[in-house]
Amino acid sequence: MAGFKFKLQPVLEMREREEREKKLALADLERERMWIENRIRGYQRNIETEQSSLAQMLGTQGGVDLRGARLQANAAVSNRFSAQRAVLELAGVHHQIERARTELAEASTRRKAVELLRDRQQEAFELEQRRRESIEMDDMSVMRYSRGQGTLR
Repeated sequence: MAGFKFKLQPVLEMREREEREKKLALADLERERMWIENRIRGYQRNIETEQSSLAQMLGTQGGVDLRGARLQANAAVSNRFSAQRAVLELAGVHHQIERARTELAEASTRRKAVELLRDRQQEAFELEQRRRESIEMDDMSVMRYSRGQGTLR
């Protein structure tokens, strides 16, 4: 008895590959998002450190080192600009992630459609196999009965 062979198996495999590629692309974007978020947290820590150092410099009772205070303030401003740039990058990556999720959902839907077609065809094949086996069993029963009667018509 021949087994079920899905004629569109290459199409299904192509859809599975496409879905895998979309998953990998989404994972890459998620990694980039996490990297940018870590950078932003680092900038925030640096800003807090610079501000606290500046406050200590300006709060001392002795002479104030204006040059050092200016350097501290410039460092804090530089970190703020870097953080703002990273936030803009993050917004762009979030947009790309949403687009990648949509593409993944579409690829998944296309794959599932072919799988559903395969499952339906396999069910139809198995139903046909059972029907044929039933007919063969009926024929064999009729033949046995006819042999038992001693007459063949």
